[in-house]
Amino acid sequence: MKKLTLLLSLFVTTHFTYSQELESILIAAEDASKLTENYINPAVKGLMYSMNGGWFTTGKTHKKLGFDITITANASFVPSKDEMFAFIPSDYSFLDLPNGETSLPTVMGNNNSDTAVDVRVPIDGTTNFKVASFEMPGGITDDLPINAVPAPMVQVGVGLPFKTDIKVRYVPTLNFDDSVEANLIGLGLQHDITQYLGPIDRLPLSVSILAAFTKMDVAYSIDDDSIDDSVSVTNGEAAFDMKTWTVQAIGSLDFKIVTLYGSLGYNHGKSSLKMKGNYSLTYNVEDGAGNPVGAPITENITDPIDLNFDANGMRGTVGARLNLAWFKIFADYTIQEYNTASAGIAFSFR
Repeated sequence: MKKLTLLLSLFVTTHFTYSQELESILIAAEDASKLTENYINPAVKGLMYSMNGGWFTTGKTHKKLGFDITITANASFVPSKDEMFAFIPSDYSFLDLPNGETSLPTVMGNNNSDTAVDVRVPIDGTTNFKVASFEMPGGITDDLPINAVPAPMVQVGVGLPFKTDIKVRYVPTLNFDDSVEANLIGLGLQHDITQYLGPIDRLPLSVSILAAFTKMDVAYSIDDDSIDDSVSVTNGEAAFDMKTWTVQAIGSLDFKIVTLYGSLGYNHGKSSLKMKGNYSLTYNVEDGAGNPVGAPITENITDPIDLNFDANGMRGTVGARLNLAWFKIFADYTIQEYNTASAGIAFSFR
């Protein structure tokens, strides 16, 4: 599981060094979806907020056929409240934490210790139970320089007629470690409205509106690497799909050396995580007193996980850009549910 969640939180920049597998949580039966959702939610939300960053560094648009190439690093900071999630027994039908814990780390938590979880599922028509246990993974924050979800972006903007810029983000399908594929595409339009504001266009003030969309897909092959666990896998895959939108009103003061810019706007993001394939789950059998009964039993399930996430809300950005002829250096900060810092360089002409 950590191989997938680390990929989501670092996108294409991090080496995959985690071995905890996504399928181990399936032994939690019908509780597996809820537990997975609570664990992975901060990484997914953080990535959605990061993907909506870095679309602009000025309210001014290019002249016709002017263009820029921008390289940006966005990092959305995970609030401390989302580093852990409460383990509420009534939310789960079959799970118990044997050590008495009342909360568990999310993927973005700073506790990287695994937590044992016991599973006890009644067997219909009998007084017996299917029983098993698995290790719930800890957080990955100790392996990151900061507790934030980064998303690097490369973007090209081109000036169109009517003082409008088209912006494109594109990462072709990349393969990692023969088990992970990821790709990204984004499209934005920024239109200058200073031209409609009369004498204001004689000032160094530029005002524009931006609408942008980004889509990312990740597919991760789940291999049956262990012969000792209670879950076996055939044709396993975790498929992650994310779509984000943002609409923003942008203003900037554009001087020769320095540009000061800011925006107010709205974010919207939707994502899904689907776990596909065939899985065999093996349980021991006990009676109501906890005594072993008979031989272990095996159940087969197909495509067991289908989760949806969303992240919506207002955003406000302030930033500055240093203009060294066609070379630009910029940084900004966005206030939103997961506050986001962005910084980068750009090569801009006309």
